[in-house]
Amino acid sequence: MLDLTDNELTAIMLSLRIGVVATVASLPFAILTAYALARWKFPGKTLFNGLVHLPLVMPPVVTGFILLILFGRRGVFGPFLASVGIVFSFRWTGAALACAVMGFPLMVRAMRLSFESIDRRLELASGTLGASRAWTFALISLPLATPGIIVGCILGFARALGEFGATITFVSNIPGETQTISAAIYTLTQVPGGDAGAMRLTAIAVAIALLALMASEVVQRYAERRVGMID
Repeated sequence: MLDLTDNELTAIMLSLRIGVVATVASLPFAILTAYALARWKFPGKTLFNGLVHLPLVMPPVVTGFILLILFGRRGVFGPFLASVGIVFSFRWTGAALACAVMGFPLMVRAMRLSFESIDRRLELASGTLGASRAWTFALISLPLATPGIIVGCILGFARALGEFGATITFVSNIPGETQTISAAIYTLTQVPGGDAGAMRLTAIAVAIALLALMASEVVQRYAERRVGMID
């Protein structure tokens, strides 16, 4: 059994907390974005799609620096947010924001594929029966896309747990406040005798990531069976 120290336990619990908050906060925006990309036609859609997926291809440090410019205490929006009691820099809330930004593209991608797989005739039939677009979305599109939404949430949560570059750039590495599993592993590798702790946290991080990927695969297979794609 792993003999975790208090600091390691704190890093694990903080990572789980940040991952959950980042995923829940991103969920409504990810659903709306995915549906817009799957169903709507509007000027600049290609550019919008590129901006949504930009964190996947940019270095995480660049994303963290942009967040620092925008939401830091002296950033574009930082002073105003601080005046209403919202502070991101050097807080766990900032780590959640960074994780949400990094995991958002994965959430949107899974959800978009789910929306695109829905038979458009079902949505059109709902409209011919008098349902508005909002009711069609709530009663037809959203329930049918639920498996993809769940998969997106799982992938976003897993990405949040593994985030390091954007988080450490935006909110630093403060034990008990912003030090996640990844940051704790980095810290332990820099001090003498920290290899054992780094190995323990690495094992836990691998286990959580593997469980998340397995869960997403189970949900996907269940969804495929429901629509008759596989035996």
